[in-house]
Amino acid sequence: LLEASGFNHETDRQALLEFKSQVSEEKRVVLSSWNHSFPLCNWNGVTCGLKHKRVIRLDLGGLKLGGVISPSIGNVSFLISLNLSDNSFGGTIPQEVGNLFRLEDLYMSFNFLGGGLPASLSNCSRLLVLDLFSNHLGGGVPSELGSLTKLVAFDLGNNKLKGKLHASLGNLTSLQQIGLAYNNLQGEIPDDIARLSQMVTLELSMNNFSGVFPPAIYNLSSLEYLYIHGSGFSGSLEPDLGNLLPNIRELAMSGNYLTGAIPATLPNISTLEMFGIGKNKMRGSISPNFGKLQNLHYLELARN
Repeated sequence: LLEASGFNHETDRQALLEFKSQVSEEKRVVLSSWNHSFPLCNWNGVTCGLKHKRVIRLDLGGLKLGGVISPSIGNVSFLISLNLSDNSFGGTIPQEVGNLFRLEDLYMSFNFLGGGLPASLSNCSRLLVLDLFSNHLGGGVPSELGSLTKLVAFDLGNNKLKGKLHASLGNLTSLQQIGLAYNNLQGEIPDDIARLSQMVTLELSMNNFSGVFPPAIYNLSSLEYLYIHGSGFSGSLEPDLGNLLPNIRELAMSGNYLTGAIPATLPNISTLEMFGIGKNKMRGSISPNFGKLQNLHYLELARN
């Protein structure tokens, strides 16, 4: 059926040769094996499936390639893993990436990709990892990404994203890691994230959020790493925080507008290694029980 639809081994070859043609000339030497006299499955960075000899992995991470990402990448239809991280690709993420419906891992961190996040990524329904950290991506986080229900980790940190987070984020119930730090995101965190019961790492630091510390976070009892420094949150913390989030290892809350007392239950978290709540408007006393936390090696309470 796939042969009949015109997609085959030769389609992959043509798509990758087109991809190579969009790589800046001075860096193309790294892909010198990508030519007609060399077997496709032996090309640098290419892995083929054993049965059908179609390209299932493309790993070009760290090769310092420049140029732009050709839309022809969307024709390599058997791709399961695409790694273009740590290069110098500019331009935009082609919407044709959304044609890669078998894709499970997409790594494009540490490039210079601009434009918006293509909503077509929502067609990659098998996606487990979406890593676009440290690019120049703007616009909002498309609500369509809420349909990627198998997603385990996504990192959109260190970009230029703005706007509000959509309630559809709460549909991503397999998520264990969210990275949204160092953007220009605004508004309140949707209550729907309370449904993300597998969450281990939540990074929201250095944005322009508003409202009180997101109450939905108290539902994430599996959370180990929470980073919200410089995020714009206000209000007081739940006195019971230490019992609601019993697995926290690192809790970074500095540089917000938080008020009230440091939760007395916080020293109940025996796993706590790092706690920072400096540069807020906290009041009251510091529990002597912090001294009993054997794993605690960083405590920052200054400028309150």
